[in-house]
Amino acid sequence: MRIALAATCLADTLFPGAPRATARLLERLGHEVVFPAGQACCGQMHVNTGYFREAVPVIRNHVETFAPVADGEWDAVVLPSGSCTGSVRHQQAMVCRRAGLDELAATAEAVSDKTYELSELLVDVLGVTDVGAWFGHRVTYHPTCHSLRMLHVGDKPLRLLRAVEDIDLVELPEAESCCGFGGTFALKNADTSAAMLADKTAHVRETGATVLTAGDMSCLMHIGGGLSRQSAGMRALHLAEVLASTREDPTPLPATTFTRPERHDRTEAAR
Repeated sequence: MRIALAATCLADTLFPGAPRATARLLERLGHEVVFPAGQACCGQMHVNTGYFREAVPVIRNHVETFAPVADGEWDAVVLPSGSCTGSVRHQQAMVCRRAGLDELAATAEAVSDKTYELSELLVDVLGVTDVGAWFGHRVTYHPTCHSLRMLHVGDKPLRLLRAVEDIDLVELPEAESCCGFGGTFALKNADTSAAMLADKTAHVRETGATVLTAGDMSCLMHIGGGLSRQSAGMRALHLAEVLASTREDPTPLPATTFTRPERHDRTEAAR
């Protein structure tokens, strides 16, 4: 398949390891990955905060950048993010219609029909659960709210993780509880967010895992930051980084201190 990678603005700017690993994984499985250079934000931040009018040019850019998938130039678009996939699938066409842009809305729907979160693409479209990964660490998985409740990915990420060679996968207590991030929720309701984070980090630490993984870098940023401040000695790695790891080319564990990585050129995210 020919698959277009939407890196997400958060990963592009702060955590390029996640989109890089997505590309590496898909190429290892025999697929061609393309990285449209015109991509930027999907508009989720604007829409979730109520700025529908301001979201329109951002959404237009995303839709027009990934429109070739609707014409068959690409077979699919993959997003290593449940929240951004949810925005593409459930928000973009709605915002366009509210703005009276019916033609753009129709294109947005056509793009969204072929846009998938990573675990959806692997399991539902490519039909694989064993991606040939190796990851010799103790891991626990946090199901992020958008992937769980909006996309309904179910146990797809866990099925992929269970097939990883030498992984010690341990169940996360109260796994389906929100971590408290929720984008601007963490800013507008900081005390509530902090309390939810405290509960989540306590459950993560209870597992004794070395690595916390999830399908959204935003949630991993939030939980990983909390674990770092507690000096928990745990790492946060995107699901793609775990699945991209092999014996021959293992994904290195990051430093336990959860800091912003060195800035990379955006086109490097696809390599």
